[in-house]
Amino acid sequence: TRPRRQQPAGSGAPEPRELQPMAAPKEQQEAIEHIDEVQNEIDRLNEQASEEILKVEQKYNKLRQPFFQKRSELIAKIPNFWVTTFVNHPQVSALLGEEDEEALHYLSRVEVTEFEDIKSGYRIDFYFDENPYFENKLLSKEFHLNESGDPSSKSTEIKWKSGKDLTKRSSQTQNKAGRKRQHEEPESFFTWFTDHADAGADELGEVIKDDIWPNPLQYYLVPDMDDEEGEGEDDDEDEEGLEDIDEEGDEDGEDDEEDDGEDGEVM
Repeated sequence: TRPRRQQPAGSGAPEPRELQPMAAPKEQQEAIEHIDEVQNEIDRLNEQASEEILKVEQKYNKLRQPFFQKRSELIAKIPNFWVTTFVNHPQVSALLGEEDEEALHYLSRVEVTEFEDIKSGYRIDFYFDENPYFENKLLSKEFHLNESGDPSSKSTEIKWKSGKDLTKRSSQTQNKAGRKRQHEEPESFFTWFTDHADAGADELGEVIKDDIWPNPLQYYLVPDMDDEEGEGEDDDEDEEGLEDIDEEGDEDGEDDEEDDGEDGEVM
């Protein structure tokens, strides 16, 4: 066999690292038990925090009620507030057909009520004026979470007037901005009141409760995109006009300079 070649002194070669001995199985087991104890303390604090946060939410939910009531009274003075808010909301507007929008013009008030303990669910109420579509003055949908955490929902049965059931209509429509929808709409916004298949993943209910209800004014005031585009085109035309004027001014200036030069040569 070939003799091992020794590294010369001072060659800078790294010395082999000494590996730390692995903890004995008994030490590992004790560490795991201690980690479990610490984790139990963390879980206990998290549970305590959740209970205290819930109490704070319950307290401030009660304090907000008079302001919600005052806001509803003020909204009632603005025609078509709620249909405008829904049409301006990107997720809700995607569910609205032309006839849905027409029906929602009769929507006078929306209320979201969280149950007293908050964690067990909430209810959304839609108040309608007399309209040609259905007899109901109030349509509601409730979401419940039982003690075992299973979600469920229930809602008002819509009493449609003869030939006006929007949930049974399917047609390719055009929205008010004149943009043709790219797909047929087999479902109406109002099918939401009869859909209880997956109450735990009701996106529309969550959007209304968590996004629209806290501040509906922000969606009511969304500027009309068509108006913005029109203003942008006007601005472009104004800028082009100014550029034309500047160019004409430059040409006139050059002509004046040439005339001055010619006059100087004659003299």
